[in-house]
Amino acid sequence: MKVTDAKFVKDFINMCDDCFSQGWHERNGGNLSYRIDNKDIAEIKDLLDFSGEWCDIGTAVTGLKNEFFLVTGTGRYFQNVKKCPEENIGITEINEDGTKYRKVWGFAGGGRPTSEFPSHLMNHEVKKNATNGTNRVIYHCHPANLIALTYVLPLEEISFTRELFETMPECSVVFPNGVGVLPYMTPGSVEIAVASGEQMKSHDVIVWAHHGIFCSGDDFDSAFGLAHTVEKASEIIVKIMSTRGSRLQTLTSDDFRALDKAYHLNIPEKFL
Repeated sequence: MKVTDAKFVKDFINMCDDCFSQGWHERNGGNLSYRIDNKDIAEIKDLLDFSGEWCDIGTAVTGLKNEFFLVTGTGRYFQNVKKCPEENIGITEINEDGTKYRKVWGFAGGGRPTSEFPSHLMNHEVKKNATNGTNRVIYHCHPANLIALTYVLPLEEISFTRELFETMPECSVVFPNGVGVLPYMTPGSVEIAVASGEQMKSHDVIVWAHHGIFCSGDDFDSAFGLAHTVEKASEIIVKIMSTRGSRLQTLTSDDFRALDKAYHLNIPEKFL
């Protein structure tokens, strides 16, 4: 058996390929990480190399001590993950006090985790605590329509969420807690990691202004589906704006209250 024979690795590779096919990952843009389940790591542990040096994370994620992560590499292209996974993705282990990591598989040729690995880890810790450990995927991408909206919509969670909700009712079902919205911040910075962590306490998806989407999910399908839903609604808004500029009709607050009642969504009243 090879590491790439494990189902969770195959699923990770497939998500990278699906996301690239959507056009969300120009060049080396975007990143993906998975907090590996104990049963998954047990399946491949004998194939891992624990002789590597420990590297500083740059922050402390004590809630993730001794955990393993499958993550895309810095400077690597999503389009190449399926062609050569050993070069473009890798598995890392977090040390006992949550301040260092070491490579235990992949990143062939001297590679290392994405430059936004600290952001991923900080947000994995937040979502692990917020979901009692069920959330395992953090994903970042650059979808064009969503980015376009950050230039023309208020960078504020209530109005941004309401635009998405009104455009496609599935949005309120897929992310009833709405979207968090952050102003532009330097990619890969501690500032954006900390700000995202605060937003992740109450949201599963964050709009990074002029940059993209940062989202989470219990598994690969839910994380991909979340980004896909936000971007599809964004595309519809862009088309509305380009054809007329304003809506003649739309969904009302009572329409969303009916959806909430039918699907038990618990939509916060502030979005209605």
